[in-house]
Amino acid sequence: MTTIDQPAATAAIASACTATDPRAAAGAPQPRRGPLFWIARYLPAEITGTAAMVISGMLATLWTDAAPLIALAALLGEIAGFYAVLAVTVYLELVPVTRTRRGAFGKTGVLLVAEFGAAEVLDTLLVRPAALMLGVWLFPDPLWGMLAGKVAADIVFYAVAAGAFTVTARTGLRDARRSSRTGEAAT
Repeated sequence: MTTIDQPAATAAIASACTATDPRAAAGAPQPRRGPLFWIARYLPAEITGTAAMVISGMLATLWTDAAPLIALAALLGEIAGFYAVLAVTVYLELVPVTRTRRGAFGKTGVLLVAEFGAAEVLDTLLVRPAALMLGVWLFPDPLWGMLAGKVAADIVFYAVAAGAFTVTARTGLRDARRSSRTGEAAT
């Protein structure tokens, strides 16, 4: 049933899902998202972030040989590249289910913080530095140690981010009906 708060396209999608999945009609939880969903969601951002990290770090070496400054440039490059791709991804997910592009733009910021805020704080302040130091300590070659530490930190980061994504989906934060109830139409 379509309500005033629910756009017709969203109602049609919900009806189609209910018609094809008996669990949806019964109010049962939806099946878990598979590995391909998570790979398709995060891999482009990870590739872009890693490339931006390498480029930023290498460019920093043109001006300085101070390891902390090079590492900082690499970190900032990775963050910028990673979140630029994810901002576009989230925005494109929201455009079809929000009433205005301005509403989609604003909600993109909210969803990025909701999905990645806790993961980023935990990653930046605790997990990634510990994983990198442990990797460098355990592996004889620092490059392999850093790569191993990065992979270990990424696993923790993505586990937290995927959990937060699921929470935002289940609580309706990603749902068009919720955004229309919160006054998005007024923008």
